[in-house]
Amino acid sequence: MRIPFIKAALVSAMLATPLAHAATAIVSNEKDDTLSFIDLKTLEVTDTVSVGQRPRGIILSKDKSRLYICASDSDTVQVMDLASRKIIANLPSGEDPEQFSLHPDDRRLYIANEDDALVTVVNTESHEVLAQIEVGVEPEGMAVSPDGRWAVNTSETTSMLHWIDTETHELVDNTLVDQRPRHVEFTRDGSMLWASAEIGGTVSIIDVASREIIKKLNFQIRGIHPDKIQPVGVKLSADGRFAFVALGPANHVAVVDTSNYEVLDYLLVGRRVWHMEFTPDQKYLLTTNGVSGDVSVIDIDKMKVIKSIKVGRYPWGVVTLE
Repeated sequence: MRIPFIKAALVSAMLATPLAHAATAIVSNEKDDTLSFIDLKTLEVTDTVSVGQRPRGIILSKDKSRLYICASDSDTVQVMDLASRKIIANLPSGEDPEQFSLHPDDRRLYIANEDDALVTVVNTESHEVLAQIEVGVEPEGMAVSPDGRWAVNTSETTSMLHWIDTETHELVDNTLVDQRPRHVEFTRDGSMLWASAEIGGTVSIIDVASREIIKKLNFQIRGIHPDKIQPVGVKLSADGRFAFVALGPANHVAVVDTSNYEVLDYLLVGRRVWHMEFTPDQKYLLTTNGVSGDVSVIDIDKMKVIKSIKVGRYPWGVVTLE
């Protein structure tokens, strides 16, 4: 049964609940060419670091010692040493890297090059380009399966998911989804893949074994025109109970019960919500809100936004670490 719609109101910073354990969030600000570092105990920005032009996708190495940064307008992936917060290398990414995903082996980085219609595979240790795989027009989203078998790319204009065999680096299959797919996310066991379609307004759930869509989610928010409901980022809770879908200019995050694919609630966040990440303890979810230039903090137990943190201009990607 659908839970009644509840708008989660933004509350005063004075009422915000500090997080139990000290941890850090890192946010990429694509208009400022910077990263914001947030102390997750105080929920305050503690440092701002300049990086390459138009940083968007960011991910951590497996040991959390390095941060990879898609510096899209610099046409490179930068490597930051997190101990010093200095750029120590630039990887050959191809033109306009936007999102990427790291193989479980911690060495193969799969990079979507939007302007080249290519996925570039780079060895993070030798900095060697291992492969360049032709995909559809305007590739953006990228995910590698937990077992490392599949790398999946989304192409915005072609409206497809491209399945790449990570052993052969060959494109072996395509799945047609709705218009302008932006992000893909595997379930923890690797059996399902969630794919957002921004202009289509849907999220497709794909069975990995058959590579076929088994469910398609639609979203409706009272008082908001359907054209503004544009799914982009997707995050799945570690316990498998919930999926969170960022709805772009609708300024809400949808909460989905993964047992029956019912939308439980829509949480009001900042303007033009892009991507999300859980805190290391999974108690909170952070959202990057591009137009309002802030990060919303969602309390998972209460399903409420407890604070808004001002960062740089047009925050895009976010990671967290202890």
